[in-house]
Amino acid sequence: MSDTHLPRRAKDLPAPLWEAVEAADLVVHAGDWVDVATLDALESRSARLLACWGNNDGDDLRARLPEVARATVEGVRVAVVHETGQKQRREERMRAQYPDVDLLVFGHSHIPWDTEHDGLRLLNPGSPTDRRRQPDFTWMTLRLDAGRVRDVELHRLSPR
Repeated sequence: MSDTHLPRRAKDLPAPLWEAVEAADLVVHAGDWVDVATLDALESRSARLLACWGNNDGDDLRARLPEVARATVEGVRVAVVHETGQKQRREERMRAQYPDVDLLVFGHSHIPWDTEHDGLRLLNPGSPTDRRRQPDFTWMTLRLDAGRVRDVELHRLSPR
């Protein structure tokens, strides 16, 4: 997930997302938390959390989170960052910036993104709380297995 912006955009994460969090072996958050309470809640309800800070996150969150989070999971080298710049030539720029990464999860735009370039998979889950110009609130799930990214699914929740 990314761009939760709690409690500014919503009071809480959607219930289906909390269910996914509690079922996951690893939860990824690509920044723009806005409040520490969301980080605390995700830490307490996640088996494992890999997360970074975003441009709307203050010093309290930046003190606890890196600008770029990294881990190797099931043979997949993962990096999580909030901003990747404009969409034009994103794949080429990110491959050059992250030569040792297989999967880059990013946020900022609130627009879901799923591309692959030269061995780098780029995923933006959108936002579960602030859809901006998108039709639905979104987040992603996937499976990492034997060095591969599999079963990427964009979950959509229509506004009420």
